[in-house]
Amino acid sequence: MKKTTELLTKEYTAKVLPSVFGSHLLPLDTVEGYKVRPGFYEINGATAIPGGISFTVHSHHAVSCELLLYHPEECSPYAVLKYPDNYKIGHVFSMIVFGLNMADFEYAFRLDGPFQPEKGFIFDKTKPLLDPYARAVTGQSIWGVKSSCDVPYRARVVKNNFDWGSFSQPLITMEDLVIYELHVRGFTKHSSSGVKHPGTFDGLIEKIPYLKKLGINAVELMPIFEFDEMSDRREINGKELLNYWGYNTVSFFSPNTSYASHNEANQEGLELKNLIKALNENGIEVILDVVFNHTAEGNEAGPYFSFKGFDNNIYYMLTPDGKYYNFSGCGNTLNCNHPIVQQMILECLRYWVTNYRVDGFRFDLATILGRNEDGSPMSKPPLLQSLAFDPILGNVKLIAEAWDAGGLYQVGTFPSWHRWAEWNGKYRDDLRGFLKGDYWLAPEAAKRITGSTDLYDPKLRGYNASVNFLTCHDGFTLYDLYAYNNKHNEANGWNNTDGTNDNRSWNCGAEGDTTDPQILELRRRMIQNACAVLMCSRGTPMFLAGDEFCNTQFGNNNPYCQDNEISWLDWSLLDKNQDMFDFFSYMIGFRRSHPAIRRSLSPSHCNLDAIRIHQEHSFDSHITSDSKMIGILFAGRLPDDTADDIVYLAVNVYWEPLTVTLPSLQEPLKWHLAVNTAEEDLQKIYHTPHMPVMNDSSFRLGARSVAVFTAAGTKQR
Repeated sequence: MKKTTELLTKEYTAKVLPSVFGSHLLPLDTVEGYKVRPGFYEINGATAIPGGISFTVHSHHAVSCELLLYHPEECSPYAVLKYPDNYKIGHVFSMIVFGLNMADFEYAFRLDGPFQPEKGFIFDKTKPLLDPYARAVTGQSIWGVKSSCDVPYRARVVKNNFDWGSFSQPLITMEDLVIYELHVRGFTKHSSSGVKHPGTFDGLIEKIPYLKKLGINAVELMPIFEFDEMSDRREINGKELLNYWGYNTVSFFSPNTSYASHNEANQEGLELKNLIKALNENGIEVILDVVFNHTAEGNEAGPYFSFKGFDNNIYYMLTPDGKYYNFSGCGNTLNCNHPIVQQMILECLRYWVTNYRVDGFRFDLATILGRNEDGSPMSKPPLLQSLAFDPILGNVKLIAEAWDAGGLYQVGTFPSWHRWAEWNGKYRDDLRGFLKGDYWLAPEAAKRITGSTDLYDPKLRGYNASVNFLTCHDGFTLYDLYAYNNKHNEANGWNNTDGTNDNRSWNCGAEGDTTDPQILELRRRMIQNACAVLMCSRGTPMFLAGDEFCNTQFGNNNPYCQDNEISWLDWSLLDKNQDMFDFFSYMIGFRRSHPAIRRSLSPSHCNLDAIRIHQEHSFDSHITSDSKMIGILFAGRLPDDTADDIVYLAVNVYWEPLTVTLPSLQEPLKWHLAVNTAEEDLQKIYHTPHMPVMNDSSFRLGARSVAVFTAAGTKQR
């Protein structure tokens, strides 16, 4: 019988660690009544061993360090243990404390050192500090409830004994992924979600059958690291506004405890591990949205609870007079290419991969990770290169949001080493404009649909580099994209000045709610057009949770602070818009069934080009700013060599119907209609073998509509 992970962990702790770090690890000294000895200098944070706990932290400029021990939920420490002078090697303080029961205490540190703000030194020996390597954070574990302590954050020692069993990750290629971006709390918090544990990791587990039915095979979770939802808490018109999205990290190694459905004392992360295991067992990968560009400590006016007290001038980019650079737009900027910060980020990602089996990471404002310590862009950023070549990260997806709040935009030029993919912001912008009727964008739209080869050379990067999207958490939902001309962020309390004005949206004739049946029908068609084009584009498609059933944020394109019905998914819309869900599910399945869309195949038997762009007439491939319609042909030989895979996408963004000529096929191949968004609701999609056969090469493409065709017949020689 195979040994469990828990048993192996116990054996490793009992036998291997003592042999590595000392034969019996006997106490050598006494500090404040506790027996101690030097700890594990090479292992940051708190490490439990039989009989004791090693506490290791480092600071380049601290002259002394104290370990603070607290009873759970108490604000004052019951013990303060100063590290003996000879327990410091280099810049590392490490001490094993014997006789501690991990369930009975929480811990923090205090460091003393120089105070010269103009040089970036702001040590304060009175400030309790959260361990930067904390595996669990306490003090604010109930969502929306602020700690009663002046310094809310302390760390807890976590048991690492989760049994992964015979677990294996799906390891899906980027080309085959369909990514579904969601907010853990908002996904199931609405009363209509019908789950037992709304707003939690367990609540998301309950929705796995839904995700499988939809057909996606990757979820991208908005930040699940411990963050402070209470930062900038406000009340506007009687409504409480919180930092709901979570892009303000408190601890990079800790899961957000308020996303657990119950208290996980000393087992923090167990529910998240269960979620990741369950998703993977159902063929769904897990990508974490990680925020290494700034922290929740903010600027000079922000809180002081961790990094500022350890090495402010190392962890943050500082101006020559000791102020904070703000390339993140959130007050501070993490100094990612300092060797110490590089080391922390690499250790962090390795931790999430080895302990949580995460399948990938999406890096928020990733161009900051490529800035030098003075803020200037680097041509070969050491951090990005290290992540690209790290052996433990060898199978995980690395996805960059290739821009930042400082104006650096690197879509298509982000340093990649053939490992990094990018959120393709140009796909979003060009296709949004084109699909709403800006037909002069046809040349750009054609490039985006066919894989953005002008940005990503397929000979060097294949079709793994571009993550194509029209919607994400930041901006309009897909329904709102065709229901609002303008943002409506008044509820955020900034007089509608926040959020982008460049939405490239169209309300289809009425702003917001309407009962006009023609406008409502047009909106539904526009959503279906967007879905069909996204799923028939080269590159990895991603869409926002709820788009598949017309979820709305009521025109708010920046609901970062809205922990309410504005942001929560309203699952009653699924019943109302079941046909839209069916359309999304069909298109995801259609994409999965046609590898010619996703990748380059061997040349087709019938000698069709692998990719060919068409005007209204198939013999005309010259797309101009006057083109109101584009046709894209994908063709290649199926991997089993039984037949060709041929797909033709026709997109008419004009307000009048157009007659298009389909590409010529060799006998006995014929075109079959798979999708026609201009048809009545029940006839928009066609399943094999009931696809209509096109006996004529011409097709009447409805106004503002998309049609998709496949070619079928016997194998050609």
